[in-house]
Amino acid sequence: MSDPVSLVVTAAIATIGLAATALVALRCWQDWLEVKRLELERRGPRALSSDLAVLRERVRRLEAIANGGDF
Repeated sequence: MSDPVSLVVTAAIATIGLAATALVALRCWQDWLEVKRLELERRGPRALSSDLAVLRERVRRLEAIANGGDF
């Protein structure tokens, strides 16, 4: 397996596999973002304020844990 042709073929196959995996992952990420966008549109603007409240509460709890206090 030390001849140059085998090494080039192996590297090319690995590169193609990595590129294919990256493209599939990118497509999945775009689809996931689209689903989340549609969910936000369906729920309306009032849901955003409640989501922010939930996130603020989570941050408050994490900060309390980080400071060594109880939440």
